[in-house]
Amino acid sequence: MVAPERVVSTEQTLAWSRELVEPALRKAVDTLPASMRRIAGYHLGWWDQHGAQVSTGSGKAIRPALVLLSSAVIGGSPREAVPAAVGVELVHNFSLLHDDVMDGDLTRRHRPTAWSVFGIGSAILAGDALLTLALDVLASSGDPAAATGMRTLSAAVQDLVDGQCADMEFEHRATVDLAECEGMAAGKTAALMGAACALGGTFGRGTPEQVGHLCAFGEQLGLAFQHVDDLLGIWGKPKVTGKPVYSDLRNRKKSLPVVAALNSGSAAGEELAELYARSVPPSNNELPYMADLVDRAGGRAWSRAQAAELMGRAVVRLDELGTSTAAAELADLARLLVHRDH
Repeated sequence: MVAPERVVSTEQTLAWSRELVEPALRKAVDTLPASMRRIAGYHLGWWDQHGAQVSTGSGKAIRPALVLLSSAVIGGSPREAVPAAVGVELVHNFSLLHDDVMDGDLTRRHRPTAWSVFGIGSAILAGDALLTLALDVLASSGDPAAATGMRTLSAAVQDLVDGQCADMEFEHRATVDLAECEGMAAGKTAALMGAACALGGTFGRGTPEQVGHLCAFGEQLGLAFQHVDDLLGIWGKPKVTGKPVYSDLRNRKKSLPVVAALNSGSAAGEELAELYARSVPPSNNELPYMADLVDRAGGRAWSRAQAAELMGRAVVRLDELGTSTAAAELADLARLLVHRDH
């Protein structure tokens, strides 16, 4: 099965991807030590903190879908790319476990974060275990592309860590320019999405040129995704994001729309900078006003425009690979990610 040979919805595409990937993902997680397996399964939404099966959502598994569809786009077999899809999903969840600790977030996917249930140290170790497991899944796949895939994934992790480090550093700096913020997003988010698409191409036996187009597609999509994610981090509905409204403003994160506002030279941007510079965190009553300042300073409109432009660039890269059912599904998935409610 290369891809469903019919016009399907994006939800059907994601369900198809989960059906292929989840059994292998569960099999991989089952190899972890019991202490780490318990935390990983909780974080992934498979069971509660006591190990009892639950039916909570485990995320859309977007990155595995990017892997499988990227393989199909160049005529490869998505089934053979499953190890790469599992590896990418494990790395993504490694980053989420650590990210929740670093940001002090109490909620993910509509329930308490792993660190708030099991403790900071245990959550960090579980993230480490998932990262190690990701590389092991690729190494043990026996696929001729495994060695190249491991290098691709490792390079993406290094970029991700660098981007996350910059994100944390920005919180302690008075000023951050837009180029720095975009560079941070390129590492923190776009690198892994680019790697996901590149891995699909590699496991699909693509040429270097094809893999390059897929990687560039994923990177442009990843930057657009981060713009939208940052908009949702301010204005997103909790039932959609799984996090409290205004969560990024509460943490005074220097996200893309915020940095655009802070660098706008407007009165609203200057007032926002003063609020960000205070030693005390903003009150619940101040958060809506801060969001309005970001909007009035142009940050919201700028991120929306950037997301649309980046999406256009991504589609140009995808068009280089020709037309097919899989390419149409990949483009539809990209549009879903960029046109989330923001």
